[in-house]
Amino acid sequence: MVQSLWNNEEASKSKAGVEELVYRSNLIGSDRSVCNWGGGNTSLKTTEKDFRGRDVEVMWVKGSGSDLATMKAGHFTGLRLEDIRPLIERDEMPDEEMVAYLSHCMIDSKHPRASIETLLHAFLPYPHVDHTHPDAIISLCCADNGKEIAKEIYGDTFVWVPYIRPGFTLSKMIAEGVKNNPNAQLVLMEKHGLVTWGETSEACYNQTIAMIQKAERYINERIQEDQVFGGRQAETLPEEKRKAILAEVMPVIRGAVSDGKKMICSYDDGDDVLQFVNSKNAKELSQVGAACPDHLVHTKRVPLFVEWSPSDGAAGLKEAVRKGIEEYKEEYKAYFERNKHEGDVMFEAAPRVILIPGIGMVNTGKSLAMAGVSGALYHRAIAVMKGATALGEFVSLNENESYNVEYWPLELYKLTLAPAEAEFSRKVAFITGGAGGIGSETARRLASEGAHVVLADLNLEGAEKVAAEINAQYGEGRAKAVKMDVTSEEMVIAALGETALAYGGVDIIVNNAGLATSSPFDETSLKEWNLNMNVLGTGYFLVAREAFKQMKEQGLGGSMIFVGSKNSVYAGKNVTAYSSVKALEAHLARCIAAEGGEHGIRVNTILPDAILQGSAIWNSNWRNERAAAYGIEPDQLEEHYRKRTTLLVNIYPKDVAEGIAFFASSKAEKTTGCMLTIDGGVPAAFTR
Repeated sequence: MVQSLWNNEEASKSKAGVEELVYRSNLIGSDRSVCNWGGGNTSLKTTEKDFRGRDVEVMWVKGSGSDLATMKAGHFTGLRLEDIRPLIERDEMPDEEMVAYLSHCMIDSKHPRASIETLLHAFLPYPHVDHTHPDAIISLCCADNGKEIAKEIYGDTFVWVPYIRPGFTLSKMIAEGVKNNPNAQLVLMEKHGLVTWGETSEACYNQTIAMIQKAERYINERIQEDQVFGGRQAETLPEEKRKAILAEVMPVIRGAVSDGKKMICSYDDGDDVLQFVNSKNAKELSQVGAACPDHLVHTKRVPLFVEWSPSDGAAGLKEAVRKGIEEYKEEYKAYFERNKHEGDVMFEAAPRVILIPGIGMVNTGKSLAMAGVSGALYHRAIAVMKGATALGEFVSLNENESYNVEYWPLELYKLTLAPAEAEFSRKVAFITGGAGGIGSETARRLASEGAHVVLADLNLEGAEKVAAEINAQYGEGRAKAVKMDVTSEEMVIAALGETALAYGGVDIIVNNAGLATSSPFDETSLKEWNLNMNVLGTGYFLVAREAFKQMKEQGLGGSMIFVGSKNSVYAGKNVTAYSSVKALEAHLARCIAAEGGEHGIRVNTILPDAILQGSAIWNSNWRNERAAAYGIEPDQLEEHYRKRTTLLVNIYPKDVAEGIAFFASSKAEKTTGCMLTIDGGVPAAFTR
């Protein structure tokens, strides 16, 4: 049940005016069962001083493309009401003309473009107005008998407005409906949402909550859990099993939905999702249409419902999703052709929401955040279908109405407000030794240009710290830490499986985990030899092999970067084991490059030298051992290494991260099997 979150103490901290509107808007947006992500709008009418110091009536309304839950004062637009009110006398006003007109009404040209539904707020004669998309209200408005049931719930206090796309005509219909009903307390917008108002911000918010609660109580009394969506048909697989299957299948899904541009995938097995996908009526209900016009841009008109039985296993599910996604794309292209207008450009044809009985829901988007938006909106769709089918039959917009919302220029404008995509946007990087100097610096470097990064390390606490810092800077979910021992085949397979579940697959592998030992050749023990071979040889092999499999399943190519060493080509003194396996790494990379080319998988090697900063290796006995080999003191190593370079420089983790970023980027898309030295110029290690 939706609850009032109003707190007088907190509210009192907001100054009268836009600040109080921010407080109310954030409260509304904080409960997604009250208002969708990115949807809804709020307003406040007040008096402001204009640039000449005159008192003018101003309406503050949500700016286009913002989200009520997180918006601040700068996300609202102020408009002069004396310029807007006369519009109600018109009979019609096209969208383009309305947008242009409203731009002249703004009190500050730097304000964002006003909400699509600005006139709805302006035409209602109340100081505070809320427009929301509550689950319970949309359930009512998407039931075939919704208007009749509304009479039972609200008596004669509601205005019912038949579905029409937002804009001038809808705004005028709402204003006239309220004007003609002196008892009106709310507006119910068919297949769309709720409008409420109040004399104060608190009164407006309380009215919004009260109207939702009335609908919720009515619906909840009629829901029979064992009969929801026709009752249960499929059984949910145990968590461990469903995740194991999906870890295998996710790269196939990601490859199939990535037409031209890569997509990030997320997995959701919430209780409501599982109840829906396992039900008898899920397939039929899911294809009726979107629960709310606001969903369409992020969920498309319908999801893909995958027909699959758990007895078919992972192989059967792979085949089912390949077939299902291909058929979905063909139908979407036909849908576009049937409804397109001149100048329309088709979005990607693949589904944004994929429903799998026994397993749950997979969502796709250009980032994990946007995949999450698709998922969050489909949770709302499930709630609406649950409520609507408890009342009657669930109905939605027809195909052409849906298309006209999905490709509506005013809705598409919101998408243009998103930041431009960067070099590594839509890509997933898996970095071993992610907690260390080179690994952590590489993660930050790739994330700074849009990558989602997985930091794999035995030092889980250190990896989690780096991931938390990246998430704080670039957004929740951009980085993930996993514990992994590169010498353990089981842990490597599990870590790449976690990556597939978290993001859908992998595009960039940075084989960086390392250690180093130093001993004269005749004092090198078998244990020391095997340690180097296991970590730097077998470990690199295992990570590359499992990633190679995933990249092949995706069919999207990929880039692997091995962090070798100067010693990959230089026979260092007292480092036989280390130098030998570093040479192995470089040749292993070339061997994989030879096989990976036909799959678009590039493999290159970085050859750094003496990266002392932030390195666990150099803070161990290795420093003392190398100093002894050169006959100097440990604290003289940095200067020793600097002086032996032709450029007279020290090398830092960020220098290596730049090299890795180059090999991973489009700038090196025709380079594979290459070795790049980043050592300041050590003549003995010049490749030849």
